[in-house]
Amino acid sequence: MYLAMVGLGRMGMNMAKRLARGGHQVAAYNRTYAKAEAFANEESGGTPVERLEDLLEVLAPPRVVWLMLPADTVDGYVDQLAELLEPGDVVVEGGNSYYKDDMKRAPRLDAKGIAYMDAGVSGGIWGLSEGYCIMAGGQPETFAKVEPAIKTLAPPEGYLHTGPVGSGHYVKMIHNGIEYGMMQAYAEGFEIMNNGPFSEHHDFAKICHLWMRGSVVRSWLLELLENAFDDDARLDSLAGYVDDSGEGRWTVMESVETATFAPVMALALMDRFRSRRSETFGDKVLAALRNQFGGHAVKTAGD
Repeated sequence: MYLAMVGLGRMGMNMAKRLARGGHQVAAYNRTYAKAEAFANEESGGTPVERLEDLLEVLAPPRVVWLMLPADTVDGYVDQLAELLEPGDVVVEGGNSYYKDDMKRAPRLDAKGIAYMDAGVSGGIWGLSEGYCIMAGGQPETFAKVEPAIKTLAPPEGYLHTGPVGSGHYVKMIHNGIEYGMMQAYAEGFEIMNNGPFSEHHDFAKICHLWMRGSVVRSWLLELLENAFDDDARLDSLAGYVDDSGEGRWTVMESVETATFAPVMALALMDRFRSRRSETFGDKVLAALRNQFGGHAVKTAGD
């Protein structure tokens, strides 16, 4: 199919490449036009677009425009697209939006005959080679229009229509809350080992490797942690400053709104706040993991 990718950051660029390599024609827009040109020069199925207005010329209706943008910029782009696109066109918000924002955007576009779909996307910087797990919310007919692209982006059985608008980002929000808890458990375990009586004998990369062979705690996160320890055996180059990008906070907020007991996720979030004032070895583990799977910026020791 022919669609547009708006936003060529860490995720958007690789998603555009995976779509192009999967046989789709991709019109690429980025605020910095050089990125769109670089994409088109590298991928035979890519077309650079300098202005959003040019999408109308490049894409034949019904158009599909996929947004991969910072959450705080999405509404501005949705407003622009509401004025540019035509009835029957589709806007897919694939970034990390709050699900309640999706539920506000959809009626604005629907009033103009433009469909809206939210897509929670997991896969980080590894998605180009491994595929992206996609959780899509929207009307069934909208999902059907976009499904060929989603199928290309995802690994086998790696996508799901989760329900109406908002449900995709809701499922992704909970996914990330669980991720916070899993990362926190690894961080605390390695913190204890680092402080324990056998610390000088531990090779943390080898322990990660061992646990990946049949252990009940094996996971992709543990595999990535092995990579981090291979690069820096005691993570000495990292500062233990752990940021958060929204979904963990929203999950904890949802637990409050629904009166759901979720102490692991809440404490994992609180520990990230604490890390910004005093660091531990566990904080370094968390920072390393975020960098490994998502390419999130880290602070180096001494910053």
